[in-house]
Amino acid sequence: MPKLGMQPIRRQELVIAAIEAIHERGLNGVTMGDIAKRAGVSPALAHHYFGSKDELLSATMRHLLGEFALAARRRLANAVGPRARVDAILDACFAPEQFSPAVISTWLAFYMQSVHDKVAARLLAVYLKRLEANLRHDLRPLVGDGAAALARGIAAMIDGLWLHAALPTLHRSPDEALGILRDYLDGRLAAVART
Repeated sequence: MPKLGMQPIRRQELVIAAIEAIHERGLNGVTMGDIAKRAGVSPALAHHYFGSKDELLSATMRHLLGEFALAARRRLANAVGPRARVDAILDACFAPEQFSPAVISTWLAFYMQSVHDKVAARLLAVYLKRLEANLRHDLRPLVGDGAAALARGIAAMIDGLWLHAALPTLHRSPDEALGILRDYLDGRLAAVART
C-alpha cells in the first residue's frame, strides 16, 4: 500500500522518468517497466498511479504544457504593453528550459503521438489555440483586424523555427530562431504602420 501523501510525489517522479526514458529510447521503445525502474518504483505501482502507458504519456504532455505555461506567465508578469507581451510569449517558446535534449525528445514524441492518439491531439489543439489566442490578444492593439491572421502565422513559425532549433541537423540555435521570428514581426508591424 502506498504511503499517504506520496501519490503526487510518485506521479511527478514517474513523469520525469518518462521524459528521460522517451529521450533515451523513443516513445515506442519505452515500457511502463522502463519508466518505473527509472523512477525507482515497481511497475505495479506505476500502473496503479497511471493505469497505462498512454495515461502516463498524457500526464507527461500535461506536465510539458504546464512547464511552458509557467515559463510564459513568468515572462508576461514583467511585460508592459502589447509588444512586450508578444515578446514574452516568444521568449517562453525559445526559453532554455524548453531545449534540454530530454524535453526536446518528449515534445517531438508528443507531436507525433497526436497523429494517432485522441487525447494527445486534444492536448495539442488546446495548446495551439491558447498560444494563438494569447498572441491575438496582444497583437490586436498593434495590428487591429489583422491580429488573427498574424497570430496564426507566428504560431506556425514558432513550430517550424522551434523544430529547426530542436534538431541539431538543421543547425539553428534557439536565439537565432527567435531573432528570425522577431525580424518577421518587426517587418509586419512596420508594414501596418505604413498603411
